[in-house]
Amino acid sequence: MKQTSNETIVIAGGGAGGLELACKLGRKFGRQQVILVEKNLNHIWKPTLHEVAAGTLDINQEGLSYSMLAYENNFTFIYGVFSRIDLSKKEIVVSAPEGEEGIYPERRVQFSRLCIAVGSASNYYSTPGAAEYTLSLNTSGDAERFRTKMMDQMIRAEYEKSAGSPGTVNVVIIGGGATGVELAAELREAGGIYANYGFVHLVPDVDVKITVLEGAPRILAPLSERVSDGAARILAKKNIEVVTNCRVNQIEKDHLLDKEGNRHDFNICVWAAGIKAPNFLSSLGLPVNKIGQLEVTDRLNVKGYDHLYAIGDCASCIQPDGKTVPPRAQSAHQQAEYMYRVITHRIAGGKKTVNHPYFYRDYGSLISLGTQTGVGSLMGALTGGMLFVDGIFARWLYISLHLMHHKVILGLGRTMALAIARALVKRSTALVKLH
Repeated sequence: MKQTSNETIVIAGGGAGGLELACKLGRKFGRQQVILVEKNLNHIWKPTLHEVAAGTLDINQEGLSYSMLAYENNFTFIYGVFSRIDLSKKEIVVSAPEGEEGIYPERRVQFSRLCIAVGSASNYYSTPGAAEYTLSLNTSGDAERFRTKMMDQMIRAEYEKSAGSPGTVNVVIIGGGATGVELAAELREAGGIYANYGFVHLVPDVDVKITVLEGAPRILAPLSERVSDGAARILAKKNIEVVTNCRVNQIEKDHLLDKEGNRHDFNICVWAAGIKAPNFLSSLGLPVNKIGQLEVTDRLNVKGYDHLYAIGDCASCIQPDGKTVPPRAQSAHQQAEYMYRVITHRIAGGKKTVNHPYFYRDYGSLISLGTQTGVGSLMGALTGGMLFVDGIFARWLYISLHLMHHKVILGLGRTMALAIARALVKRSTALVKLH
């Protein structure tokens, strides 16, 4: 049964956390009270962007329309970019998305409560040439740009080899965290599939050279050594070179130099070495940390503002042990669940609120290393500590996380139907996106 009040709840940003919060609040209070502002028309779960980039996941098939989700979950969707805030009037400014300035006018949206969930951007750490000559995987548009460029390079190498030249594609991935490692493994697997669709001369395992550069002594440094070592072994089997203790000093158009002066040539370079909050957050007049994240309390309020909240990658939430909540999908999911309870209680009971602060619970980490394998660890009451998982079982668990996200925004029935439909579609279409 829907509740009603005079409050208008605006969520700025439709990533994993923002969209889940909008769906749950919409079902509770209705479209007149719940508004989602998002700069994209279609939603895709961010942890799968490496699959979009490799072409093993087609965004045109997998993407979910925000307008459809708004209708199904009873909230209002506003297409545009959250760009400014007027605290005195309690309204945000929504600008036109990039490239559509002449189509969508600038609008002002009033709110009683605002939850900012605008995600993150790449942190280049002032590395010369990084912004100009590298690609990132922060949005579906980034992933599609990478996929298109990768296809262009493979076609170029195929024609060079057909003419008797040594055609190669050098891909350098800066950053051995989850994004970099997953992209490397997915690219290697996708290359073998592409070879079945017209690449006669190109031998992907040999001619497509993939290198992961990591500044720490091991890849997946925030995770356990067992997970890191397991991933390293799988990457080695896939003929992917991993260079640790490698810090990038400068990036040029077709090569980079590390701190030791070593040169790494590339046709495509991906930056996956760190994140920060979107730059515009620092101009809103709200408290931010050194990487631009909004500083929030243990109740996820922006510090100093009872009616403003922030969740996900754009928020800096310090836990009792002094550590910051990590920028993971499970963090955004947990924060969305907590915010739903907080907002629901406050609207329903005036000053009544959830009587405990937000606390991040680490249930482990799963790393996808292609469509048939993965590595990770599970933590919590179910395992009685930490349980290492790998192989196809880890991959199934990884897929289950995606399905859990869909369950929140689509419901159990539609999630099951969609999973079956996608399995059937894959049996009748190419295994990778070819155009």
